[in-house]
Amino acid sequence: MTTFAVTGASGQLGRLVVESLIARGVAASDVVAIARTTAKAADLADRGVDVRFGDYDDAASLDAALAGVDRLVLVSASEVGKRVAQHEAVIAAAERAGVSRIVYTSLLGATTTSNPLAPEHVATEEALAASSIPATILRNSWYLENYTGQIGTYTATGTVLGATGGATIAAASRADYAEAAAVAALQDQAGGVYELAGTRFTFDELAATVATVTGAPVAHSDVSVEQLVSTFQEVGMDAGTAGFWAAVDASIAKGELDTDSTALADLIGRPATPLADAVAAAV
Repeated sequence: MTTFAVTGASGQLGRLVVESLIARGVAASDVVAIARTTAKAADLADRGVDVRFGDYDDAASLDAALAGVDRLVLVSASEVGKRVAQHEAVIAAAERAGVSRIVYTSLLGATTTSNPLAPEHVATEEALAASSIPATILRNSWYLENYTGQIGTYTATGTVLGATGGATIAAASRADYAEAAAVAALQDQAGGVYELAGTRFTFDELAATVATVTGAPVAHSDVSVEQLVSTFQEVGMDAGTAGFWAAVDASIAKGELDTDSTALADLIGRPATPLADAVAAAV
């Protein structure tokens, strides 16, 4: 019997990884859902999943959460600036617990991109390489939900605002990435770096798709990075946060969230979710 654990199991991606493991035939009782707020995973416990408290900042809790675990899906933490220490704590606890393999959710092109989210992922990949546990690295591109979650703003303003310079982005749904993580955990072989991405589109195509699905007039407005920073600040972002997220668009403009890799579809055995389907589902 193999026991699979998933960190961040009360979060959006972690929960979907748990669901995907079960859908792929793992008994609920063989899945450990690690959550900082276990009440948010109560429905998983009702289905027989072993829900355990685990806090990235509490080493003792991680030791208890990982006891008896064979394979771990380490879903990257959500607190930018704290993630390296948090991930290193999980890796250390996994070593103490005798975990045999780790699957980590990293970022597309982590070692070459200018995306400001990359350095913490690179540091985590390096920590995994230095550990005694074989690891599989899943470098996820952007989530479609990063854009479908803004449909209300797009239709209210009539604008998809960005500083991508018309570049193409390759994105997939959380469910797609979650399924890939489950498949990677189920594979018997360890190791490997997978560059994962799905449907390719420009912001012009994003705006056109939103307009078609909603019936609202929506167009893409491409601005400079500096203009995007100013706009973010005008709607209440502090200068640091505004600059951070504008830098993401700058990395998209360089083609750094685009790839023709088929690794995601190869892993999950189907095409990634199309943009139009994701928009329709969100609407």
